[in-house]
Amino acid sequence: MENPLPHRRLWIKNPLAAFTANGLDAAGGIVIAGGVIAEVLGAGQSPSAPCEDVFDAGRHVLTPGLINTHHHFYQTLTRAWAPVANAELFPWLKNLYPVWARLTPADLELGTTVALAELLLSGCTTAADHHYLFPDGLENAIDVQVAVVRKLGMRATLTRGSMSLGEHDGGLPPQSTVQDPEVILADSERLVGAYHERGEDAVIQIALAPCSPFSVTREVMEESAKLAERLDVRLHTHLAETLDEEAFCKEMFGLRTVDYLESVGWLTNRTWLGHGIHFDDAEIARLGAAGTGVAHCPTSNMRLASGTARVLELEAAGVPVGLGVDGSASNDASNMILEARQALYLQRLHYGAAAVTCERALGWATRGSATVLGRDSLGELAPGRQADLAMFTLDELRFSGAHDPVAALLLCGADRADRVMVGGQWRVIDGRIPGLDLEELIARHSAAARKLVNGS
Repeated sequence: MENPLPHRRLWIKNPLAAFTANGLDAAGGIVIAGGVIAEVLGAGQSPSAPCEDVFDAGRHVLTPGLINTHHHFYQTLTRAWAPVANAELFPWLKNLYPVWARLTPADLELGTTVALAELLLSGCTTAADHHYLFPDGLENAIDVQVAVVRKLGMRATLTRGSMSLGEHDGGLPPQSTVQDPEVILADSERLVGAYHERGEDAVIQIALAPCSPFSVTREVMEESAKLAERLDVRLHTHLAETLDEEAFCKEMFGLRTVDYLESVGWLTNRTWLGHGIHFDDAEIARLGAAGTGVAHCPTSNMRLASGTARVLELEAAGVPVGLGVDGSASNDASNMILEARQALYLQRLHYGAAAVTCERALGWATRGSATVLGRDSLGELAPGRQADLAMFTLDELRFSGAHDPVAALLLCGADRADRVMVGGQWRVIDGRIPGLDLEELIARHSAAARKLVNGS
């Protein structure tokens, strides 16, 4: 079935199974009209009005579109790079910063396209990217990303990141990658004015995202918080990812990470944090009381040996929790359904199997992530929500003998969606992105990656 016309009603009929993220029965499927879910049908139910188009979903497991809350798209160019394959965060960064400083607009366009295509093929419909590198020549990095998002037809929260604390002033990044505060704040305001969309059907949103305590001055953190409040946009940063970061905060600012966050005006429900691992009980309670969200990045946290986020305690305290694949130099994939599987297994090690169900992990990847990004119109199958969804088949050998189709997505290792819809439009059909030549993209991207790491 090709893309339905906006004025026509589409019935995605009788799926093999459905996960709605809210407990609704969708055994009879869903009806879509005007880019929005009009009806969710229980077993044996039919649409309340005729549908011009019908898609038989008897082979498909239906879910809301998966939502990625933390990524670095450009890092697809430095996947599995040998010099950092066995490094933890700080040495990993120190080795990669000089490579990333050579990024060009063409590199970023390729890296972003690869990241978004991989996400889309994994069932992801909305992605948040944290881009904080603006070396000479890459001043319009976010503009480049906007164009790619629109080309692929996804939704995105693109964050105007920044680094202003270089090695000369006690920070981690080289001076060639830092910017003056005035430049950062002026460009942040420009991007919000140019691209930020509001409303339930927003495609592009902009957030402000100073990179981390070890790469940004207190001034930039404080002024970004004030600007975000004035412009009514969200805030994002890395926080409490490693014990090295905690030690840095104590030495540089005389504060633990959450104390520092509060001191610069960031302990608010406008903020979500990448990783959020090393919090004590009192800090978790404070984050929950403020409504500050956390992007849990299990694969990256394991890859860099950073630690395990206390997800169930965060949730119990009122902290919104979603999932992020993180950058493709610390994962090293951009695959949301596999990230949900990793979250399931990592959190079971900490809390036990009964407490961390397959449905709970899928909930982090859908409704939880939507809440983290402030996108209440996304992340679940319910009347009035945006028609963003993913559909997976269980026809491969890995699924043979599986009895629970929803559980099989994670337990049997689904890694690719058969169909993906964003705003009522099919963006993946039969496991392919219409109009995208993957072989050609891989060839160009691989060549750019080799050139980048070789410095020529």
